[in-house]
Amino acid sequence: MTANRKSPAPARGKLGVLLPGLGAVSTTFIAGVELARRGLGRPIGSITQLATIRLGKRNEGRSPKIKDFVPLAGLDDLVFGAWDPIPDNAYESAVKAGVLDRHTHLEPIADFLKGIEPMPAAFDQHYVKRLEGTNVIPGTSKRQWAETLRADIRRFREEKGCDRLVMVWCGSTEVFIKQGPTHETLAAFEAAIDANDPSIAPSMLYAYAALKEGVAYANGAPNLSVDFPALLDLAAQNQVPVAGKDFKTGQTLMKTVIAPGLKARMLGLDGWFSTNILGNRDGAVLDDPESFKTKEESKLSVLEYILQPELHPELYKDYYHKVRINYYPPRGDAKEGWDNIDIRGWLDYPMQIKVDFLCRDSILAAPIVLDLALFLDLSARAGFSGIQEWLSFFLKSPMHAPGIYPEHDLFIQHTKLKNTLRWMMGEDQITHLGLEYYQAPAVEAEIR
Repeated sequence: MTANRKSPAPARGKLGVLLPGLGAVSTTFIAGVELARRGLGRPIGSITQLATIRLGKRNEGRSPKIKDFVPLAGLDDLVFGAWDPIPDNAYESAVKAGVLDRHTHLEPIADFLKGIEPMPAAFDQHYVKRLEGTNVIPGTSKRQWAETLRADIRRFREEKGCDRLVMVWCGSTEVFIKQGPTHETLAAFEAAIDANDPSIAPSMLYAYAALKEGVAYANGAPNLSVDFPALLDLAAQNQVPVAGKDFKTGQTLMKTVIAPGLKARMLGLDGWFSTNILGNRDGAVLDDPESFKTKEESKLSVLEYILQPELHPELYKDYYHKVRINYYPPRGDAKEGWDNIDIRGWLDYPMQIKVDFLCRDSILAAPIVLDLALFLDLSARAGFSGIQEWLSFFLKSPMHAPGIYPEHDLFIQHTKLKNTLRWMMGEDQITHLGLEYYQAPAVEAEIR
């Protein structure tokens, strides 16, 4: 996160939110914003809309809402654009996704949703084997795809009269790609685009197009998309903020809540078995082993970084961690995650924790899309560029500077987010030390 402290520029005019992927997550997000704008729904789960931030000492009583403290774009200022290999408009896609009640939440805004039609996508079934697309950019030239995406961005900005743009990847999980030589430098990356190299996935082309056009980019999937040297150099060169990766929604959200508690109490861990059933488009995509491997890498890293077995080998050195995702069409977007956690306490007595989280994947993801979009726009107006580690709170596998480990502890992430906002606005950081409440009388007595 590169920045010299200065007050963010005001959020004037329209903010365009560009979404690669117009499936369950995107349509739930778009519909939710429109319903909130009309007073027909509440943006529950959104930090930007509902959270407060304490300023100064506890006895000062200053706790404004975040949206009243920092100059965020308002919901009325948002306009939406998307790409998708399936030609359904936002209304048709939302009906098929089955996340929102058709009569309560979709029909009242049907005309608005029908007006959002996806632009042809940069799509290659090699990277998402369980999807077939007809609404795609013609040809197979990755250079042509990238230039078409850039032209789409420019056209959208002009047609919608946007003052600023952000892009949040809401597309499917691609097959696992390991970072290699083509991702090391911008020159190598661009040469690989021109050569149609298989190491350049479609999500990378969206990130590249965004950064070339000066558009902040967040990666909501576990794909290798923007988190490698070539595109990070481009982000720095063009002074564009980026964040990623993989929205922190169901089971991993629970892990980042429970694991810090176990570590704080120095309770041992023998094993953590996680399994999910999911029936939406994401579940179908993850039924492919190559796409699941990408997701698995994201999910498995959480415990290791929170528990730090190298620092606490007597408690966490040899725990067993397994993650499973099972495609189960009848469940749709209503994902269910089961966790069996075998822990160890005083004198090595075994105990267990069982979690059955019946969640709605897109309902949890939608407010994250909103918060990432608004905070990335704020970052750009504050002069931030490169990795926005302070947004790790929203992500399963947060990007971080080379040479340091990622911070996965939800509560540390939350403190970092709020302290970044305080610093941005010239307020004191809050350390929660609190000695002044107890030492002041003694100090005064000595002076007397």
